[in-house]
Amino acid sequence: MTATLNKKALEHARSLVKQGKVVRDGRDDWSEHAPSADDENRYIDKHGWSDFASWHLGEDADASEETKGRFSFPFGDFAKVHRCAVISLASRAAQFDHDDIAKASKELLELIDEG
Repeated sequence: MTATLNKKALEHARSLVKQGKVVRDGRDDWSEHAPSADDENRYIDKHGWSDFASWHLGEDADASEETKGRFSFPFGDFAKVHRCAVISLASRAAQFDHDDIAKASKELLELIDEG
């Protein structure tokens, strides 16, 4: 996977945080709070791929358009940013050497923690 930083998604996340649309949950809560595949499908059907992309800090331009495989590093539940998701994606991004995504997620986490 060749994920690069989705700058529009980062701006979307920052905007949500500034609006107070954040869940300040625990570090390990993302596995329970993450949208299910069915939730994702319903969201895509209702809002389209562009909006779905805006909830993912990673995008693989080599993957087919309009597939879930194109998008990675989700940060929320389609309504709010989840602190646990940002922690999780920061760790995964660093682990797989996606430095731009790791850096952006750490900055996003700082913004969340300031609020």
